[in-house]
Amino acid sequence: MEPKRNSILIVDDEVMNLKALVQMLSQDYDVFAEKSGHDCLEIVKKIKPDIILLDIKMPDTDGFQVIKSLKADKDTSDIPVIFITGLSGHMSEVQGFALGAVDYIHKPFIEPIVKMRVKSQMEILNLLRKVQSMSVTDDLTGIGNRRFFNSQLNQEWERAKRQQQPLGFILMDVDDFKKFNELYGHLNGDIALMGVADVIRAVITRAGDTAARWGGEEFAVILPDTDLSGALKIAESIRMSVEKYNLVLDNGNAKVTVSIGVHSMIPVHGGDYNIINYVADADKALYRAKDSGKNKICTVGEF
Repeated sequence: MEPKRNSILIVDDEVMNLKALVQMLSQDYDVFAEKSGHDCLEIVKKIKPDIILLDIKMPDTDGFQVIKSLKADKDTSDIPVIFITGLSGHMSEVQGFALGAVDYIHKPFIEPIVKMRVKSQMEILNLLRKVQSMSVTDDLTGIGNRRFFNSQLNQEWERAKRQQQPLGFILMDVDDFKKFNELYGHLNGDIALMGVADVIRAVITRAGDTAARWGGEEFAVILPDTDLSGALKIAESIRMSVEKYNLVLDNGNAKVTVSIGVHSMIPVHGGDYNIINYVADADKALYRAKDSGKNKICTVGEF
């Protein structure tokens, strides 16, 4: 499968400018065009471009006002903005950089310069994303690591507390993993962990849900706005899918199962019960599932 192409949103009220830039850049990027600064603020959240090329002088809302709005919104504040300008002098550039622009493209357009300036900023963006991904991703399984998961769990706990919505939590452990490694070898043990991660990825489909390798052979899932019934359905889907999953090892095929602890609650303001208790209770439910036969699910309410 080919990697996803980077995308650009071009905002300019002059149609000829839009056509010229689209023609220059569409071979290398997915390019979107918008003639209104005001409408740009609406469409940017839908298409989520990697970079915005933004004209300064527009009749409805000038580029300086647009970039102020973009930088004030947490959903769009990180999108790099390259200003398009026909203005001469340095003051407009100083103002643009002060507002958060990363570069300028001057009119009339010189195609090699346009391409190089866009390419340079796109390379910086992709490198930053790669570094960020490496810091939050488990090397073996490709899902989130413990550091990333802890950060997400704290955020979702506080959000659930503010909004008084239930927060679901799934903690699971691969059954008899030590015996699996002894029987098939540690390299095949790694294949098993990657397989479990693939199953979890396939089941967890909502944008707000987060899966991670909790540590060793343990995995965890955060389910915002999910009550116990909903969390149990997802947990059972994971359990059944892992049980049916056929691991293709380097010396044959094998099966694994998981035991799961499930928790869901609405965090209480000012209560003694905190996120540490929340995780600890899910862990107790997990080990109750293991102690009662494995390949099972237990909830916090069952003990």
